Amino acid sequence: MQNYSKQMFNEIFKKFSQFLWCLVLFSCITTSSYAQRFGGPVAAQAPGRAEAPIDLTGTWVSLVTEDWAYRMLTPAIGDTMSVPVNEAGKTVANSWDLEADNAAGLQCKAFGAARIMRVPTRLQISWQDDFTLRIDTDAGSQTRLINFSREGRRPLISMMLEAANLERSWQGYSVADWENILINRGSNANPDDEPPPSGTLKVITTQMRPGYLRPNGIPYSEDTILTEYYNRFTAPTGEEWFVVTTIVDDPKYLFQPYVTTSHYRREPDNSKWNPTPCETWAPPEGAIAPAF
Repeated sequence: MQNYSKQMFNEIFKKFSQFLWCLVLFSCITTSSYAQRFGGPVAAQAPGRAEAPIDLTGTWVSLVTEDWAYRMLTPAIGDTMSVPVNEAGKTVANSWDLEADNAAGLQCKAFGAARIMRVPTRLQISWQDDFTLRIDTDAGSQTRLINFSREGRRPLISMMLEAANLERSWQGYSVADWENILINRGSNANPDDEPPPSGTLKVITTQMRPGYLRPNGIPYSEDTILTEYYNRFTAPTGEEWFVVTTIVDDPKYLFQPYVTTSHYRREPDNSKWNPTPCETWAPPEGAIAPAF
C-alpha cells in the first residue's frame, strides 16, 4: 500500500510539473504575441544596433532652453544655485581657481561625462560597431563610447562591475541597454495609422575622473554614478529632436541626485561642426554669487 501511494504521488507530481511548464510556455507566447499585436513593451533580444528602436545617429545641436545664464556663461565663484551640493561641495566650489586648473592641465574638468550634455555643443553620433555607440562633441573635442553587451542580454550592473578596474577618464566607462521598446504589428490595423517604433536608451557611466557640474567649479567626485535616459521624437513641424534626462549621484558632494534635461535638434549636415579644445572662461567682471 505504501509503494502504491508513493507511485501515485510521483505520477501526480510529474503531471503537475508538466502542466506548470505548459502554463509558463503559454504565458510567454501569449504575452509576446499580445505585445507585438497591440504595441506593448517588448524586451530586445539582441542589445546594440540590431535592436535599436530609435535612431540617434547624425549631427545634433543643443538648444539651451533652461539655465541659460549657468550654461552659456561662467557663473560667479560660489554660485551653486539649483545644484544640491552639500557643505563639502560648497567648500570646494568656493575655492575654485581657474588659473590653477589651467596651469595643472585640468581644462577639461568642466567637460566630463557628468556635464558634457549640458554644454552648449554639437554632437556627432554614430555606431562605431554593432555594440558601441559613439558620441563626439565639438565643444571640448570629447568622445564618449556607449557600450552594449556583446554576450546577449545582461544586467547593466554586471557590466559595470567588469569595468571596476579600468583607468578613470573624463568620459568614464558607459554601459547601455534599450528600455520600453514599443512595436506596432496589429494584423487588423491600418499600418498608416500606427505610430513608429519607439524606446529609450538607458546609459550608466562610472569610472570618471573628478570634474565639474558647472564651469565655476561645482564638483563631482570619482565616486559619481551617472544615469541617462535618451528619448527621441519628431515635432509637428517635422524637426527631429532628442531629450536626455541626466541623473548625477555623488555621495561625496551632493545631498541628493542632481537631475537635468537637455534638448538636441537634428541638423541637416555637418557644415557647422567646429571642434574646439576644452576652455572655460572666467566669470563676467563684477559677477557675485546670490545670497540665499
